[in-house]
Amino acid sequence: MVSEDQLPSPASRALTLEHARAIGEQADRHAVTLESLLAMLRSTRLEDKAARMMAIDVATTALVGLRMATDQQRSTTLEPVVGAFARLRNDLRPLARFGKLDVQFVEPPTTGRALPGEVAHAARAIVRSAVLAFVDTGQSQRVRIQWDCDGFNLLIGIRDDGQGELTVHDDALRPIAERVASLNGELAVSAVAGWGSSLEIRLPLDPPVEPQPLADTVELSRREREVLSLVSSGARNREIAVELAISENTVKFHVSNLLAKAGARSRGELAALSRSMQSRPPAQ
Repeated sequence: MVSEDQLPSPASRALTLEHARAIGEQADRHAVTLESLLAMLRSTRLEDKAARMMAIDVATTALVGLRMATDQQRSTTLEPVVGAFARLRNDLRPLARFGKLDVQFVEPPTTGRALPGEVAHAARAIVRSAVLAFVDTGQSQRVRIQWDCDGFNLLIGIRDDGQGELTVHDDALRPIAERVASLNGELAVSAVAGWGSSLEIRLPLDPPVEPQPLADTVELSRREREVLSLVSSGARNREIAVELAISENTVKFHVSNLLAKAGARSRGELAALSRSMQSRPPAQ
């Protein structure tokens, strides 16, 4: 039995969550930089010397941006929707310029409501993840990205011209679904075979109500503790399903419940929390 004075304080849980989010942000940035570098180095339109020089320039810019990001506090900031969209275009410019993917942008209205920093960051990360997912399939040649704002929500549309095989349950879209859910948003995926896939995302501009800490309010079942342990070890849904002799859909159900109970925004945050806090014993 864990005594009350051994439970982590709300402040320590907040710090743990913030650290996990910072790690997630850095991973997103690194992914964009690495994909850009690969696109340049693989390009048949660039000579070796030119490719090296451009790769050095992108790497240097990424390092400068990473250092600047460590000094920024985005939680209390607001970003004009056009400014947030411009940052997204800048993030994706290397892929559009040096890769084989034609990225088309539909500008948001200039009169749109300013976005909370958390929403702006999440929106860019969601679009980057979607574009990289399309790149990984090797089937998409064109991606169209559109942002709009209705005063209450940021509306994101992403469409490719691939084989039209994506569904909301694809592993490639799991990080996007988790991030959208963490902001009380909605994700819809539609596809037409041979014509491409579309993602429609709605992100509320007002922050969601923070759930109560897991260790203070919620008991975990024995199965949830087993799933949590495997998630913390880095296991994917398929591996967890095999280990526990359950279906992948059942694993997804348990992971979704754990995310909601822990107030975590991603599997990475959930793993960080599980390593930093001790939950109550399972219900009998």
